[in-house]
Amino acid sequence: MEPSHIGLGPGREFDLVRAMLARWHELARAIGDDAAVLDIPSGERLVVSTDASVEGVHFRREWLTLREFGYRATAAALSDLAAMAAAPRGMLIALTIPEASLAEVEELADGIGDAARITGTPIVGGDVTRGRQLAVTVTVLGSTASPTRRDAVAPGDIIYVTGVLGGPSAALRALEQGETLEPLVRERFARPRPRLQEAQWLAQHGVRALIDISDGLASELQHLAVASSVELRIDADRIPVMRGCSWSDAAHGGEEYELVVASAQSLDVDAFARAFALPLSEIGRARRTEIPAVIAHRAGSAERVDLGVGHDHFSS
Repeated sequence: MEPSHIGLGPGREFDLVRAMLARWHELARAIGDDAAVLDIPSGERLVVSTDASVEGVHFRREWLTLREFGYRATAAALSDLAAMAAAPRGMLIALTIPEASLAEVEELADGIGDAARITGTPIVGGDVTRGRQLAVTVTVLGSTASPTRRDAVAPGDIIYVTGVLGGPSAALRALEQGETLEPLVRERFARPRPRLQEAQWLAQHGVRALIDISDGLASELQHLAVASSVELRIDADRIPVMRGCSWSDAAHGGEEYELVVASAQSLDVDAFARAFALPLSEIGRARRTEIPAVIAHRAGSAERVDLGVGHDHFSS
């Protein structure tokens, strides 16, 4: 039996919490104490990550509803657990809410609840405060016996990527130009899926290194190469591009939340596709090197392709 919520005292802040709990129902557990208490399976290690989403930086009201914003903010945080092949155990939600947005908190809560429901992640606590900008900060807690790490790529490893790429980048470009989005492109932008179950399948099949694509494939490949001190040789023609999107969208666009995978042995891509209705594409190999690098080329030729760089939160 799940522990019940602790009674909340009077006040506007707790009224907001009560309003959100009324939307979340069984998705929230044991809310009301000073801290959450979680049970972790014996032999597993705790995995924790925090992700912040701020209005005007990660979200514009003319592009997304508050429900979509709540969902995206939560999914982005949960994707970090996928990168570690961790099973989600709980999350804490910290909200900064301007006075003008207080009446909209239930819509925001619905989006957070959508992500909790889809991923099976209980909401176990958080905080509510007033501020000038709407912001959602999500701390996720997971566990795994063997975390997958970005510094575990070895020479000879095969590099894969899940899904198809480019949708969020194409959507962002269209929104900035005032264009109407194709439904599938909008879905990839507004409702990304953290690949939690997919990551656990990959870990069960021997994968030691993962990274999620939050800042763009080009950036994540660089992170893997530097962290593991390897050279990644990428076949540019094998990068999976979503229909209606460009190769540049797929190589550079962020907020994909697909996974880059490094495996010492060949993976059964057909079995993966049957399990998740999602492609798993081999795109390259890791090689021994003195200077970490990512080198992309066209199939069957020595022509190099500049992957460029992905998103940088503090670039001009």
